[in-house]
Formats: sequence, C-alpha cells, structure tokens
Amino acid sequence: MQPLDYIIIVVFFLLLIGIGIYSYFKVSSSADFFTAGGKLPWWLSGISHHVSGYSGAVFVAYASIAYTHGFVMYVWWALTIAIAMIGTIFFIAPRWARLRSKTGIQSPTEYLATRYNLPTQQLMAWSGVIVKLFDVGAKWAAVGILLNAFMGVPIVTGIILSGVVTLFYVTLGGLWADVLNDFVSFIIQVASGLVMFIIVLVRLGDGPVGVLTMWDRLPAEHSNWFNSPYTVWFAIAFLVINFFSYSGGTWNLATRFISSPSGKDAKKAAILSAVLYLIWPLILFYPMFAAPIFFPNLENPETSYSLMAMEFLPSGLLGLLVASLFSTTLSMTSSDANTISSVITRDILPVIMKKVKFYDKKQMLLLARVTTFSFILLTIIIAFNAKSFGGVIGLIISWFAALLGPISIPMILGLLPAFKHSGSIAAILSIVGGLFTFVVIKIVGGMGVALELAGPLMMSLALYIGYACIVRKKVPEKVEQLLQDIDVD
Repeated sequence: MQPLDYIIIVVFFLLLIGIGIYSYFKVSSSADFFTAGGKLPWWLSGISHHVSGYSGAVFVAYASIAYTHGFVMYVWWALTIAIAMIGTIFFIAPRWARLRSKTGIQSPTEYLATRYNLPTQQLMAWSGVIVKLFDVGAKWAAVGILLNAFMGVPIVTGIILSGVVTLFYVTLGGLWADVLNDFVSFIIQVASGLVMFIIVLVRLGDGPVGVLTMWDRLPAEHSNWFNSPYTVWFAIAFLVINFFSYSGGTWNLATRFISSPSGKDAKKAAILSAVLYLIWPLILFYPMFAAPIFFPNLENPETSYSLMAMEFLPSGLLGLLVASLFSTTLSMTSSDANTISSVITRDILPVIMKKVKFYDKKQMLLLARVTTFSFILLTIIIAFNAKSFGGVIGLIISWFAALLGPISIPMILGLLPAFKHSGSIAAILSIVGGLFTFVVIKIVGGMGVALELAGPLMMSLALYIGYACIVRKKVPEKVEQLLQDIDVD
C-alpha cells in the first residue's frame, strides 16, 4: 500500500468519529439510542438492513468459498436471502414496526414477555446474547485477517484497532451512528466494488463478454449452482435459516424494521434490501470467482480477495477498498452491539436489578452506553480465540447459523396469528430441543454440513408447531390482543 492509501484510511476513521459526534447530539433518550425514535426513513432502513448483512467475513470466509467452489457461493448466500425475504416483506417486517408504534418496544425481545411469559423471554434473551458473542467475534477475527493481508498489521492489533474505533462511535451515537455508517459503507462499497469489477474484467481481456467466458477458464464445477458440500439441501437449509435471520431472528436486522415509522415503511425497506441482495453480490463477488485464474493453487484461499485487490487496484483505490472492508465490518458489529445492548438494558437487567425499572431517561441512556461498551469488549476477547471454535468459517456457519434457528423460531413465528396456539411451553421446548440437537450433532460428528445446519432448526420447528397441535390450549386474551394490534397499521 502507498501513502495515499493510508491517507484515505485515516480520513475514513476521522469520518467515523465525525459520525459518532454528530449522532451524539441526536440522542437524548434510550428510544433514540436503540430505535432512532422510530424515525428512520425507509430507504435508509433498507440500505442499513442490507449492509448489516455484510462484514469482513464476506471478503475472507466467503471469498475463500468462492475461490474453491465458485458460483454456488452466490446461490446459497445472496440468492437464498433474496428469496427468503419475500416472506419477510409481506408477513414480518410490517409487524415489527407496528410493535414499536403500538406497544413502545425498544428491543426485539421486549414483546416476548407478553407473547409468552417472562421465563421464556429471559431464556431467549440470554441465549441470543451468547450466540451473538460468537458471531461478532468471528467478524472481528475476519477484519484482523484482512488488515494483516493488506497492511501487515498483526491480527491481534487489527482486532483491537477496529474494536476501539467501533467502541467510540457507536457508544456515542447509538443507532443513528450505526445507520449513518451503514449508508457511508454502502457508498464506499459500491464505488470500490464497481472499480474492482471493471478492472478484473479488463484484465481478463474478453471485454464485456468476459462475464460469461470467464467460467471457461475455471474448473467446470465452479459454474454449477450446487457444488459439494454446498448441495441443494445445504442451500435449502440456508434458505430457511435466512428467512428467520433476515426477518429479525438476527436481532440487529429486526431493529431496522422496528425503527421504521410505520408498517408500510418497513415493508418498503425490506423490498429494497431484498433487491440489493439479488443484484449487488453478483458484481461484488465477481473478482472472488475470478481469483483462481490469476492466483491458482493458493495455500490459503482466505487471502484470495486481498491478493486480487493488491495486484490490480492502483494507489488510492486500494485504500478505498480497505476502507470499505473496514466500514462494512464495523457497521455490522456496531449494529449487533447496539441491538444486544437494547436486549440487555430493556429485558435482562431490569429482571436482575429491580431498580433499573425506575431509572430516569438519563440513567437509561448511560446504562445503554455501558452495556454497548461491555458487549463489544467481550466479542473482541472471543475474536482472539477464534481458532478454538473452528476459525472464521467455523464460527459463522457451524456455530451462529446452526444456533440461530432454535432462538429465532419462537420470536418470528410468535408474530403471526397462525401460530397463536404455540405458547410458552412450545417456545421453551423449541429452544431447548434445538440446542440439544446441535450438541448431539457436534458430539457425534460426520453428519454433513447440511444436517449440521438444518438439524437444530428442524427440531425446533417441529417442537414449536407440534406441541401446539397436540396440546391445543386456549389463547390468552393479551396474546390475542397483541396479535390483533400488529396485524394492521
């Protein structure tokens, strides 16, 4: 990297600090800190929802899979998200916004005490916080790998540097700082991604048709829609997981809908995010697909994207790309930290410490900032030990994706009237059964990636729906009223 690249990266960090300071003055309460006061414009919410699905892991773990397996990377990740979000658009996103406007929630798990009961809410809140520790830890590890590849910075130093920057701006500005960084991240990502796409296309030498002819230079299976171990069953498993995740089972994504002014705005935000997932990754992943042509037989495929960038991008543009990798990871981790903080502050601490319920506006805002800071610090510690959990890919696929289903199923399906008979017992059975299945599959081993992903989720789904069918209890009046309130604007 050249001096100009470092200057651009420094300017980017200064911009983040500026966003944090600007957002600080927009936050006067915990509602502002966690949900932007319910005033997020639909286009900003949609872009933020989309960008929050990216991180440095996309350019490390996913780039590695694109290098070794080809087009299937787009199929099982981006395409399944776009398809899964059809259900989100029509059934889930509007209900999240109505929950805030009708009940005043500030966290995704806050409504669960009414929908089920307090013990169920606490089980889901604690389980979700623990799962997110691993997920965010993986993202810090990914950005550490990227910094090491681009700048020669030790991985531990890179993790600390990115963590400290995030600690500063998100602790100051909350959700406003987060979504504004998402918007800046998206602009930078599109600019650097388009430049990278064009340069790789020129280097291939076939003109615009190189988009298609490139596949003739790669192993035949790289152009297949499915490529073992990423089979059709793996894609189906991820499709189901992605429905629950992008509908709000991944809590920071629910926050984007919760913070929308109305159900109609949340629906438009979901449509925008889905369209971006359908189109943009085809351009963004193109250099990742082409990498084996320029760098065959890499010993460590996780470095493929960084090698492509350093080989092809001129001074200045390389710095822009590194800034975009930083911004996407930092926006995603700060988004998680903000949402997890809302769950801890609104749902966990008031149960542990009764006096929290009586905090005034200033005390709640201070508590929100303290919990945000503490969560990020813990995830950084997890990142230092990423190898103990199977590396970046292991943390993201084997841990987060497999554990997401048991936690998100009662949360997402609990919003729908069709599942109103699934009460607290069904929810607890769903969570415990799914987590137990995950442990069994891990202990037994050798069951395949698709089963490792789908097993816990399918068990949770069967228990959640099956119990309600077998033991069909009367629906409490408060649950009927809640579901009725969020059915229409």
